[in-house]
Amino acid sequence: MLRYIVGRMFSMVPALLLVSAVVFVVMRLLPGDPAVAMLGQAEASAETLARMRQEMGLDQPIPVQYALWISRVAQGDLGISVRSRVPVSVLLIQRLPVTTQLAGMSLLLGIVIAMVSAMLAASRRGTWLDQCLTGGSLAGLSMPGFVLALGMIYLFALRWRWLPPTGYVGFLEDPIQNLRLMVMPTVSLGLASAGLMMRLLRSQLLEEFGRDYVRTARAKGLVSKMVVGHHVLRNALIPFVTIVGQQAGVLLSGAVITETVFALPGMGRLIVDNVLNRDLAVVEGVVLLSAIFYLAVSLAVDLLYAVIDPQIRLT
Repeated sequence: MLRYIVGRMFSMVPALLLVSAVVFVVMRLLPGDPAVAMLGQAEASAETLARMRQEMGLDQPIPVQYALWISRVAQGDLGISVRSRVPVSVLLIQRLPVTTQLAGMSLLLGIVIAMVSAMLAASRRGTWLDQCLTGGSLAGLSMPGFVLALGMIYLFALRWRWLPPTGYVGFLEDPIQNLRLMVMPTVSLGLASAGLMMRLLRSQLLEEFGRDYVRTARAKGLVSKMVVGHHVLRNALIPFVTIVGQQAGVLLSGAVITETVFALPGMGRLIVDNVLNRDLAVVEGVVLLSAIFYLAVSLAVDLLYAVIDPQIRLT
């Protein structure tokens, strides 16, 4: 197991280099001059713009710029935000808890809803309950996230005044207010994730219900709940874990729309704001961290395969 983990971690290095290189080059090929975006064409003189480009390293060829940047990253230096003059690592540390909390709560809510609804729908296939749950999952998939978010703000914040509409307070600062502010963003993201996970798990459960071991277990008089919980569900979890890992990677990389609608200072808003401002160091740092998240989640999913099914050997 340890040998497999170490090997996977070494294999992540080329992937991270490729992702970082692509983002690095694309950001520098976009129209516009980052120095002009920072200083303004009208306010800055040619000499000032030249000094800013030199400070940002834009006067060097792109391969040289990338080599210098990746060498600093290898030493733990992600650079400094040209706009705010704050180290990128500090900005990431400030924004990461918000996105981590939102992603964790949303994913947990989605998993609970998906597993309960999928088991109910699969065990009562063709009934009105199955149709309602399947239709609800389809609605969650097809509805744009911002529509649900705005609808929740109108009902729960503006009309009924049950919850605050937007903003963020740290959990340690005020746990109750933090949870009240996170309810609507969590539900908005969690329902969308639950729809996709529920449909996949329901399909896998129905496939397992048709296998010989299920008929044998029922013929032996095993209780239906035991058959579903101890046998069918466990065999259907491997593809379900895969989609959960994908959703976790997406959520951890920053839910841009949700964080924007609810004014959450997370990773999604950070990258959007700095793409618009052409703050290259911040964008590159966020993308690199997001790539690390994806690869780490992928490794965790592979390890879970072996836990769920002992017959799987990690090599």
